[in-house]
Amino acid sequence: MRAMVVKQYGPPESFESRDLPDPQPKPGEALIRVKAVGINFADLLQRMGIYPGTPKPPFVPGLEIAGVVEKIAEGGKQSAPSASASGEALKTGDAVTALTHFNAYAEWVAVPKDQIFRLPAGMPFDDAAAIPVNYITAYHSMFAMGNLQAGERILIHGAAGGVGIAAIQLAKARGLITFGTAGPSKQEFLRKIGVDHAIDYTKNKFVEVVKKFAPDGIEMVMDPIGAKSWALSEQCLGSCGRLVVYGFSAAAGPDGKRSLLRGARALMQTPKFNPLKLMSTNHTVIGVHLGRMQSRAGLIRGELDELFRMYSAGKIKPVISKSFPLAEAAAAHRFIHDRKNIGKVVLTVK
Repeated sequence: MRAMVVKQYGPPESFESRDLPDPQPKPGEALIRVKAVGINFADLLQRMGIYPGTPKPPFVPGLEIAGVVEKIAEGGKQSAPSASASGEALKTGDAVTALTHFNAYAEWVAVPKDQIFRLPAGMPFDDAAAIPVNYITAYHSMFAMGNLQAGERILIHGAAGGVGIAAIQLAKARGLITFGTAGPSKQEFLRKIGVDHAIDYTKNKFVEVVKKFAPDGIEMVMDPIGAKSWALSEQCLGSCGRLVVYGFSAAAGPDGKRSLLRGARALMQTPKFNPLKLMSTNHTVIGVHLGRMQSRAGLIRGELDELFRMYSAGKIKPVISKSFPLAEAAAAHRFIHDRKNIGKVVLTVK
């Protein structure tokens, strides 16, 4: 099979197309013929060698795919049934999406059955590859961990990105008031998708904008930036406010190269949250790492079933910024590094 391999940690040009042996599913796994791959910022960090748990090169990156089940291996242990909400067992020929632990940028992928999810009828593979990581991250942060209620207020950093758009759509569906940050070229888009308070971070300090409309603070901030941004985001919170941290993009340079100095600087700027201070302010810091939730397959399945219901009802829909052929993974990563994307970038596999 063809796969895009990171031959060494570094910029997008570190990708190389290679012929690799076809994967053989182990007991408890299924083999999927890949049709689309969702690109996440975590993939960029994997390529740069700064994502936790990244293998040494050469390796195939990626966390989510959509495709067709080709073979199911029997046996193996599962933490949740390999079925959809309908209760039907997984079978060959099913159109599915799956969460992978690396190895996504390939024509074939073997995946544990409890990480595979049957698609609603009529869902395109591009949409299917764009939902799991972004929408589960947003849903889990906002409603499972954050328990947000209608009328509450949320600030979403990177609101024109994959998780950002997912969070905005979920917030609108649940009756939340939204603040969203993005660059100047994406402000019109934020207003178009219904962001109540669009913030151009190059012109305005987001803390000041939030405090203008919510002097006593808001209920949640979703911040994938890290470093000094986390301290500023906490300043936006009112009593019972929640800060969600789910990324550390401050450690990644805009050129896509690995920089230990930049990473060290970002770590030095990271605030230390004192439990006594959190208690006195009634603040909560929530960490979300979807890749470390593999033991909670039943929880993930329940959240994705709810997201699929919302998709079928027209309440959510991924925004696909651009699709690239699998062989153009380097160009796709460069497109994201250059901040040209609004929404999700997807690789397509013939």
